[in-house]
Amino acid sequence: MRTYLDLDLSTREVTAHELMGAALARAGRYHIARTLLDLGAATVKPLSSANPLIFSVGPFAGTSFSNANRTSVGCKSPLTGGIKEANGGGTFGYALGQLHLAGFTLHERSPDWVVIHFTQQGLSFDDATPYLGKGNMEAAKLLYQRYGKKVALALCGPVGEYQGLLAGIAFSDIDGRPSRLAARGGVGAVMGHKRVKAIVIDLDKTPVLHDPQKFTGKLRGYAKLLRENPLIMNFYHAIGTMGMADYQNRVGGLPVNNFSAGQCVDTDSGAVFKLGGDYISDLNRSRGGRQSHACMPGCVIQSSNIYVDQHGNEVVSPLEYETIGLLGTNCGIGDPDDLAALNFIANDLGIDTIETGATLAVLMAAGLAKFGDRDWLVSALQEIGRGTAQGRLWAQGTARVGQHYGVKRVPVIKKQAISAYDPRVVEATGITMMVSAQGADHTAGNAPRLSAREMNLDELVAASLKAQVAAAANDSLGLCIFGGAVTNVNWAFIAEAINDAHGTALSAEDCEALGQEVLLLEAEFNRRAGFTIQDDELPEFFYQEPLPPTGLTARFHAKDVQGIYSRLQG
Repeated sequence: MRTYLDLDLSTREVTAHELMGAALARAGRYHIARTLLDLGAATVKPLSSANPLIFSVGPFAGTSFSNANRTSVGCKSPLTGGIKEANGGGTFGYALGQLHLAGFTLHERSPDWVVIHFTQQGLSFDDATPYLGKGNMEAAKLLYQRYGKKVALALCGPVGEYQGLLAGIAFSDIDGRPSRLAARGGVGAVMGHKRVKAIVIDLDKTPVLHDPQKFTGKLRGYAKLLRENPLIMNFYHAIGTMGMADYQNRVGGLPVNNFSAGQCVDTDSGAVFKLGGDYISDLNRSRGGRQSHACMPGCVIQSSNIYVDQHGNEVVSPLEYETIGLLGTNCGIGDPDDLAALNFIANDLGIDTIETGATLAVLMAAGLAKFGDRDWLVSALQEIGRGTAQGRLWAQGTARVGQHYGVKRVPVIKKQAISAYDPRVVEATGITMMVSAQGADHTAGNAPRLSAREMNLDELVAASLKAQVAAAANDSLGLCIFGGAVTNVNWAFIAEAINDAHGTALSAEDCEALGQEVLLLEAEFNRRAGFTIQDDELPEFFYQEPLPPTGLTARFHAKDVQGIYSRLQG
């Protein structure tokens, strides 16, 4: 049994609900979709007190079950106007589980800025004045001084404070860095609108489980399965997500200079691709950096990293593929040291590097700077951080910035920036980004390694749907999708582990059905919010501009993929 809390920020009233059994597994992304629909949030204004902000963790939260302590954050997105679930790793979900909490919903709006502090004895609403206007690194330092080191943090950065739509919510990692973001969709702007600067949760101990001995056996068994999987250990563990940059550069699906090209460096000619995982991992290790680093307790995948400079001093953690693609090559950056410096500023501001990189590239395309101008990028990020009139305009994201400056090549779907997989080449992921209620988001269902041009539309739609169901199930159970090579083919094992933890009677079919239900609930939310088939269309330039070096254009329109979710009902 665990407790779920509803917090009315305007009155400080707290209502507790006891959850048990299967309800504990219908968490994360599922809980967000179900709750938002039940509360009628589809028709509210996203930046209003009526928009709830939901934090939900899965059934393994608080334990050391590998890659199973992610925290889902959800609301009606101020960026897209549709449903949004963004999740992040770190220690926040771990701490919630240790206090026997399944999550909480923030309702209404606080009359003044607060820090919400969860303890074994309850919670308090503390004055947030000392932390306002500060970057996440400084704010975290002050919070640790105030609340001690044995806490987990969720932070609204300075851009979220003024409700910039680039803002995410930063969670502390295992070393205390506020660098694991629930990044997408403007969830940080909603936290800022509610005047919640930070949420602090005391760390405690492993929660009481139904059958601890059996659960420990499953925990060890799952870790063994992960360690025996070649993809997980040779790719995610050894190199991390940055290894995807090498692959996408090779196949021509990497965003370069505002999606005007799909390859940064022709490696067949012998040239070195310095933003690829192969190059960066070797460089980082030679300097004393860490290429295998767990972002959450107990994770054996350890796909995170700690990137250091030539003197061995930490620059940023982590440096990930999406940041490489959008804040790096898409902005014309070719040196990992330059990118790491930009990444650190973005983390300190608490902003989504995907949306931010796409926005800055559109500004470059508008003529404000040349691609690759590192100094301008630094100054632009600083201006966004200061919240000047221009910075606040830029903080509204790619779609709105593109419209303001009259740029024709604006890579968004449902007003959310496309992640680092060009849909002209990575077609199954492109279909996911088109149809997902979440907006253009690869984590909604990624299939980046398919030989797409050898597949027909029906095959690609099936591949996209399969990936979407698996991602939605993982997101609902608090599992990191990087364990999917094991998780998605061992649902019976996962169900048994949940049963051992909570005394449920779940099956593999229940886990897969959970993912299917999520997709239908999210589609219904967006329908009620007023979305139509036109919102699933790719921007026109994807159909008109052949992408170098492959020369490909997009093949499919919204009307071609509209029947995808009807396959779940039949």
